[in-house]
Amino acid sequence: MPTPPHLSRPVALAVTSLVMVAFAANSVLARLALVSTDIDAASFTAVRVVAGALVLVLLVRQRGRTLQGSWRAALALFVYAAAFSFAYLDLSTGTGALLLFGAVQGTMVGAGLAGGERMGAVRWLGSGLALAGLVVLVAPGVTAPPPGAAALMAAAGVGWGAYSLAGRGQSDPIAATAGNFARGALLAVLLAGAAAATGGLSLDPAGVGWAVLSGAVTSGLGYVAWYAVLPSLRAASAATVQLSVPVLAALGGVAFVSEPVTLRLAIASVVTLGGIALVVRGR
Repeated sequence: MPTPPHLSRPVALAVTSLVMVAFAANSVLARLALVSTDIDAASFTAVRVVAGALVLVLLVRQRGRTLQGSWRAALALFVYAAAFSFAYLDLSTGTGALLLFGAVQGTMVGAGLAGGERMGAVRWLGSGLALAGLVVLVAPGVTAPPPGAAALMAAAGVGWGAYSLAGRGQSDPIAATAGNFARGALLAVLLAGAAAATGGLSLDPAGVGWAVLSGAVTSGLGYVAWYAVLPSLRAASAATVQLSVPVLAALGGVAFVSEPVTLRLAIASVVTLGGIALVVRGR
């Protein structure tokens, strides 16, 4: 696969901004579907992953490429998507995004340490701050998120971190993503089938629409745009710019789901994202 061309600075900035909005929109769309419609979490997961798979597979086929990926990566993708949906039954948009992002970064850092990567003082300080921020968020109290839902979102973050690690070094990341989504779609359909067997399946036209939008546009096309702009970004810049996602998600929750921004979430966001920024910049 030829190396994607580097984009001009204004174009790269515009595309990066759109991608961050798309990634944050996944949290907003999940909350909209699961709170304001009758679709169940298993159906939302299946529709989202199938829609993303269709868009990505069609794009790869149109370019004359073959699907790549692996079942290992697909399983990690499925764990992320399923846990993400079920967690958002009880988590606010911003809280869920912050927990997800913290778990992803923790998984990536933990994998680096296990692989022999060395951490300097700045990165250890950043890791401690990020952990402290998440502790503030989930500590028992009036505005603490439900522990079960928080654990599910942490599992989603571990799944996404594992998926990211499995995709390192791919020669054609879009073909790999398409193959992983296609495999993950089979697992998601099985999940929906299990929900149907237990009487827990509930499809809603509006909910299906939000799930399709999340899978086809803000996930499928969002990843395509991210891979297109990534060669134009420095590694540290690419990691740092993603710190905007939980903030954008929280703002989206306020604007579209009428969710309040609590003082606990604000403090946890500043501490956690500040700590992650130190980890990224300390590399």
